[in-house]
Parts: sequence; C-alpha cells; structure tokens
Amino acid sequence: MSNAYNRPDQLSPELRKRVLDTARRLGYPGPDPVARSLRTRKAGAVGLLLTENLSYAFRDPAAIQFLEGLALACEDAGHGLLLIPASPEREDVASVHRAGVDGFVVYSVPDDDPHLAAVLERPVPVVICDQPRIDQLDWVGPDDEGAVRVLAEHLIGLGHRRIGVSCMRLARGRNDGVASVHRQANASFHVQRSRLTALAAAFSEAGVDWAQVPVVERFDHSTESGASAAAQLLEIDPEITAIICTSDILALGALEEARRRGVRVPDDLTITGFDGIDDAERVGLTTVRQPVLEKGRAAGRLLLDTSEPGRPRDVLLETQLMTGTTAAPPRSAEERWFGP
Repeated sequence: MSNAYNRPDQLSPELRKRVLDTARRLGYPGPDPVARSLRTRKAGAVGLLLTENLSYAFRDPAAIQFLEGLALACEDAGHGLLLIPASPEREDVASVHRAGVDGFVVYSVPDDDPHLAAVLERPVPVVICDQPRIDQLDWVGPDDEGAVRVLAEHLIGLGHRRIGVSCMRLARGRNDGVASVHRQANASFHVQRSRLTALAAAFSEAGVDWAQVPVVERFDHSTESGASAAAQLLEIDPEITAIICTSDILALGALEEARRRGVRVPDDLTITGFDGIDDAERVGLTTVRQPVLEKGRAAGRLLLDTSEPGRPRDVLLETQLMTGTTAAPPRSAEERWFGP
C-alpha cells in the first residue's frame, strides 16, 4: 500500500487504482503528512515571516501584492505557503520555532527583531525582502536611497524647500510623534532610515537645514495614521509647501486630511508617496513605483532555487518616479495670502 501513495511509479496504473479504491473503502486517508515530513525532512511549504498582525497581510495593498507574487512562485514549485505573523509589540517567537517549513521569506523587519533571530537559528534557507541587509543571506528589494533621491530632486526642481515628512515606524518601540534627527539616524528599520537619509542629503545640498525639517513618525501603517501625521505637520508649520510620505498609504491619508481642511492639492500643498499601489495610481499620486508583486515572486524563486547553495544572491528591483497630479511648484507667500 505504501508504494501506491509514496512511489506510484513502481505500480501499474490499474494496480494503484485498485489499492487506492480499497483504502478509501476501508476509511484509510493515506500516510500521515506529519510522519511523512519527519521521514523525508521536507515540509513542502515556505514560511513567510511577517512582523505584523495576521490581518495586515490581507489589508495592506503592498503586502497583498507581495503575498500574491510569493504565492505564484510557490505554486510554480509545487509548495504551500505558511504565514507566520508576529505582532510588532510582542516577543513570542514560538510560532517561528513551531513552523514546519523548508525555508523562510522574511518580509521587511527591523535589524533587532527577535523573530528574525529565531529564524536564523533554524537550519533552513532564508531570503530577506527589503530589510535588513545581512551578509551571507539572499536579499530582494529596491534601491530605496536612490529611488527617494530621484523623488527629492524632482521636488527640489519644482522649487520646494519648506517641507515636512511623514514616515512609517522607525523602531520596535512605539512613537507617534516627531522623530528627532538622532532617532532617524539610528532607526532599526533600515528602509525608512535609507529613505530619510536620501531626503536629508538631497535637501541639505539644496540649502535646507535638515534639523529644522519636521519629520513625524507613525507606528501603525494606515490612512488614518497618514491623516493624523499630516495634521501634525501642518500644525507644526502651516507654511510647508510639501509633505513627503514614505509610503502611499500615508500619502493617501495626507490627501484626506488636506481635503478635510480645504487645502488644495497641488495648488496649496504638494503630497508624495512611495510604492505605486493601485489606489495611488487611481488618485494620480506623485510617487515612486516599485514592482511589489515581482518582489514576492523573486523572493520565492530565490528561496526555492537550490542551484547555487552557499552563495548569497541579491535581486535589485527597478523603481520608477511617477509624476502624478499631486505635485506642483510651491505658491508664493502672496499667492497663498491673496489667492491666484
């Protein structure tokens, strides 16, 4: 009977069908998959470590696209996909230790994340997406610093110097407020650190004192967070001409706050994002588009491709500046006061 399930090539089709029909009649469902995995040392599944609550994977547009790309790669290889959510505010790594997977894709975690440390203790392949960069591990992601530099130079070319920044969380500890220059420089989420570093360098070269630029951080990634961050920036400096958001979700929230206040975009205020999600394209957001679905697919392929064992590989994804309808030259003080 074992051959009928595990080595069907050793039986004729007719004999295998008779064996399986008899097993079904007797109520035998087949070999225990857990026992089989213990014997073969293969789980037939890829683990996705997501240091967010489980619902985030089905709510955040970029996460959904990434998940689809990873699932496509798993389908192509005949593997399943196991989501391993890990709340950013808890340090219980038991879910990582329990996961019956053949390898992990780690999706955008901070340098000091305990769940990442638990993954690295497992003797299985690991691919990092976005962050952090770790020597000897495969990595997939865009050139965040270079991409943001292009966006910054676009805004500088339009004439913006008085800006504010709305950014995603910079560390595991919750901070919903202004992020100091020190906190920016020491952020454990290196994607956010890279994006802020690029903005600081570009605007400093244009004569802006970065220490005077308000940077507001939000721990939760939602449009509500983006709206409240934009409100805080406009309260800190009502004269800013542009709000640069480090994600499209935050930018969509900033657009909502601008509408609520009767602030015209881009006539009175420029708003930009990063990611290039579908909702951003629909509203004409000026943003940086990254191929999120391809990122997931590339991560899955890297993990499941064992042709170059022991040799770390990087997949650098191309980005594109999307000059939408939410960025324009800043209005002069006279125009803001007296109107067009």
